[in-house]
Amino acid sequence: MPTYSIGELAREFEITPRTIRFYEDQGLLSPRRVGAGARQRSYSHRDRTRLKLTLRGKRLGLSLSEIRDLIDMYDSPADTAPQLTRFLEVLDRHRSLLESQLRDLNETLAEIRAHEDRARELLAQAPDRRPRTTRKSRASVARPSSR
Repeated sequence: MPTYSIGELAREFEITPRTIRFYEDQGLLSPRRVGAGARQRSYSHRDRTRLKLTLRGKRLGLSLSEIRDLIDMYDSPADTAPQLTRFLEVLDRHRSLLESQLRDLNETLAEIRAHEDRARELLAQAPDRRPRTTRKSRASVARPSSR
């Protein structure tokens, strides 16, 4: 059974070792401790799979709590139907949230476009607002006499 170091997993998934330690602190990974003083972490194939699922869940926008629940369900010896049902519920709830956010973003973008269009119209109609300066020769400028 292959094992992986924290550096190997970090490179493979293009994340930092600190991120992996964070997921360990959150109970998503549980590496064995090996070496002198048990200071080195040794990640199993199971840990690698859990990390992969965790990162996939984060890309989907799931919370760590939701990810942990889903991963823990897959670790249980129970039938897969409850796990899949729960997974579908989580995905449905998350999809609904994203669709709502997308509607809000589209409304905001439409408002921004309307403001941009109006500003362009006003700018096109506005006379040149720069102050007009004329150059006068020094000779034509009256200077007070110093008498």
